[in-house]
Amino acid sequence: MEPKNLTLPITIISIAVPLVVLALFYLKPPQVEVGFDLHILPAFHAALNFTTAVMLLTGYVFIRRGQRKVHQYAMMTAFVLSSVFLISYVTYHTFTEPTRFGGEGILKGIYYFILITHIILATAVLPMVLFSLTYGLQSRFDKHRRVAKWTFPIWLYVAISGVLVYLLISPYYVYA
Repeated sequence: MEPKNLTLPITIISIAVPLVVLALFYLKPPQVEVGFDLHILPAFHAALNFTTAVMLLTGYVFIRRGQRKVHQYAMMTAFVLSSVFLISYVTYHTFTEPTRFGGEGILKGIYYFILITHIILATAVLPMVLFSLTYGLQSRFDKHRRVAKWTFPIWLYVAISGVLVYLLISPYYVYA
């Protein structure tokens, strides 16, 4: 059986997700009671990013050791964690005002460098992750390896830089 070509759905998702996230920063959040304190979500996002980075490194170690099945579990876990992050991130930014970085000097430059590279690479890595995952699940390991060798370091950077962005901006969150 020929593997299903998922290029069109991956392309649609890869365009739609960044557009939705971008729109959230220009829309006024609705004044709706969501039932729990949304201010816990940034720390939750950092924990998801940290755990994603651990799973990516774990998956890398296992594939280098030739343990394909454990690699697959680690990478699927990283994918699920990143998906939960994305849903939670969209939820958080739908219902809250954006937080502005309040630091000055060199720290401000470092923060914005990490933030901008994080955003650009998070957008770029989405289709790469989806293609890597698709090729791996379809046992098209030649294509999977070609995409994954680029996907892995970018995805790892995005996960780690997400934690750094949180650590740098967390003093400026308003918990009113």
